[in-house]
Amino acid sequence: MARVRTRTRAHSRAHSQARTPARVRPRTRPRLPVLELAPEAHRPPLWSRALGLAAVVLVGAWLGLLIVGNVRAEVGPMDTTMTLRPSLTGGTKINVSPLGALYLDTHTGPVRLDVNVDQLDPVRSQALVDHPERLSGLQDEVAHDVEHGTLDLAVRSCVAVVTGATALGLAVYRRPRRALAAGGLALALLASSGATAYATWNPESVLEPRFSGLLSSAPALVGNARSIVTEFDVYQKELARLVTNVTKLYDVTSTLPAYSPDPATLRVLHVSDIHLNPASWKIIASLVEQYKVNVIVDSGDTMDHGTAAENGFLDPIADLGVPYVWVRGNHDSLTTQRYLSRMKNVHVLDDGRAETIAGLRFAGIGDPQFTPDRSTAPGGDAAEELAGDRLATALREQRAADTPVDVAIVHEPSAARMTDGEVPLVLAGHLHHEQTEILSHGTRLRVEGSTGGSGLRAVEGKYPDPIEASILYFDRGSRRLQAWDEIRLGGLGETTAEVSRHLPADVFDQRLRRGQPGATPSSADSPSPSGGTPGTPSPSGS
Repeated sequence: MARVRTRTRAHSRAHSQARTPARVRPRTRPRLPVLELAPEAHRPPLWSRALGLAAVVLVGAWLGLLIVGNVRAEVGPMDTTMTLRPSLTGGTKINVSPLGALYLDTHTGPVRLDVNVDQLDPVRSQALVDHPERLSGLQDEVAHDVEHGTLDLAVRSCVAVVTGATALGLAVYRRPRRALAAGGLALALLASSGATAYATWNPESVLEPRFSGLLSSAPALVGNARSIVTEFDVYQKELARLVTNVTKLYDVTSTLPAYSPDPATLRVLHVSDIHLNPASWKIIASLVEQYKVNVIVDSGDTMDHGTAAENGFLDPIADLGVPYVWVRGNHDSLTTQRYLSRMKNVHVLDDGRAETIAGLRFAGIGDPQFTPDRSTAPGGDAAEELAGDRLATALREQRAADTPVDVAIVHEPSAARMTDGEVPLVLAGHLHHEQTEILSHGTRLRVEGSTGGSGLRAVEGKYPDPIEASILYFDRGSRRLQAWDEIRLGGLGETTAEVSRHLPADVFDQRLRRGQPGATPSSADSPSPSGGTPGTPSPSGS
């Protein structure tokens, strides 16, 4: 019996081992045959790899320049941002937002230099205005600033292209050696582009710029670039000399016997069409001081394009020390108007609005047209007449309310004519020369010349436009015009200052009946002249 049980247990162990599950005795899967490929079949062709690497280098370098490859630099009175951009033609693009862009064919090559003019620094700009002698060194200063800015740009661009190409190469290939190779090729590409630009550099390209946007009118606005560069320094020096001599103008007018304003007389300085001439503010400040002006009236076109970039030019108005009454011209925008309306001493008149300022009641309306490119808008005359009608309606309403207006202000003389019979005096500008006219219903129309000498256009012609302004004398009791002085300063190459005094016909008649000296028939609504070089009184015109 014992032998039988032994066999049974052994048989049981054998049977148990025969039924062991697969996890204890795993089966071996049959192997499939492996195809042995040649090493060349694993790698793409050489041209494909080179093309891929070139794409990684170009895209990485471009992304690097786009993200970190720009430099902020001060160039003269301007704050700029410089950057390099891929280009097939090269050159330099100067963006003056929102006026447009200036293109210069400075070089050929695969990169273009972009310079964005962010803003004019008011402190540095005012320093140039206050010290015109610094203009003589401005060219060297700008050249130094550009050299320093481009050097910084070169260093930053090298870092940008290497970083961009290396980072993109690492993301694509996941191999440090390939990534570093991409960065090195990007640096070599930038260096060769710089060498090409240096070899093809054309400094004369600044004299033959191309314009876009509102700057497309710049050639007509500033004339030949070469003549501007050579003449504007002289122009500024002459204006600076005239500014210092304006202080003697009051002595010239004091010799005129036709009219002697007493201390109670209200004096109004009428200016117009400054057109961004920074020298105008010094002249206006001198006239305010010498003539003891009570209020300044500006009949528009203070700007050239009416952009926010020009707003800093208006800041000296806050320091003139007297109220400044202003209406919008066709070169001024609503942006300009809003900027001026925030100044404490500025009174912006529009839509027939009336205000009493320094004892006189003024009303005005802005020019309905905005044509900074000096184009003529279709239906422009009709728009001006409609604006004049609106102002005339406002003047009638003021008179009906027993608050009659003493002086109306517009920019365009055609709009001023619509106020005939509604106001004693209407002031305008726009024409860039002075003239006086009695309208059919008795309103006197006074058109002011350009107090900015037509801006930079002053250096275009053989005979530059003069700088013109007027002092209007009002009786404080009747608030009527008693006399006016026309002031004319010579432009570029001229050092004359002329002042001619005029009397309205009714004032002349009163003086003639009283037998006062200087009341001759030629004095009525005509000049009683004085002029010559500044500070040299002359009894006759020149």
